[in-house]
Amino acid sequence: MATLYLGDAAGSEKLYANIDRVQPGAKSTKYHTHSLQEEFFLILAGSGILRLNGEEYPVTKGSFVAKPAGKNIAHQFINTGNEVLEILDVGTKVEGDVAYYPDEDVYFLRKEKKMFKGSEAMMKWDSEPNK
Repeated sequence: MATLYLGDAAGSEKLYANIDRVQPGAKSTKYHTHSLQEEFFLILAGSGILRLNGEEYPVTKGSFVAKPAGKNIAHQFINTGNEVLEILDVGTKVEGDVAYYPDEDVYFLRKEKKMFKGSEAMMKWDSEPNK
């Protein structure tokens, strides 16, 4: 997945703004939740599926989804179309946010860059969904 980091390039401190480009057949991220981060997504081009809390929803250009902070809403986009799925991804930069990957039962302490499976610390793990 290719990502344009607009917020970082503009010097944003409390928000990030990215354009995620997901190739046909690929996933935007692994299916995950956030403990503290609020996000919204706007589909700029292409089509696919939004996997959200165990349900799947079709998305196309103009689809908009908000994900409130602290609700542990699992989410992932999957490009099921024939062209690049472009997603405007905007969210808060929150210190102490923990990502949870329910498909793998993995917790990722983002600031510390530490991963845990259940109560067991993991030495190697990668959030890249297309390996």
